[in-house]
Amino acid sequence: VQLQASGGGLVQAGGSLRLSCTASGRAFTGYARGWFRQTPGTEREFVAAIDRNGGRIDYADSVKGRFTISRDNAVDTVYLQMNSLKPEDTAVYYCAGAAIWGVGPRTTKDYDYWGQGTQVTVSS
Repeated sequence: VQLQASGGGLVQAGGSLRLSCTASGRAFTGYARGWFRQTPGTEREFVAAIDRNGGRIDYADSVKGRFTISRDNAVDTVYLQMNSLKPEDTAVYYCAGAAIWGVGPRTTKDYDYWGQGTQVTVSS
């Protein structure tokens, strides 16, 4: 059972990247999905989440208006479109799956499955 994040890279400030999170080993179409990010020495930080049908979406204030989370259940993939990137967006980005949306899965303990990270580096 695996979630695979991809799409990271090096981009200049103001640029864009699109991250993808694909599933293998089981179906995650019934799961809420989220994105977190982490820099060295800090805790993993919530970025965005989407419920299983895409009807409920939540963003961290720091990315609201710049990032867009979406999902395509036909290919069991979740995306994070990141626009107007800033140097402070530099981090390893992780995707995750949560069995329950609850009040909105914003903490790491809300998630049951994690993918490996993908590095995003934004140069100034």
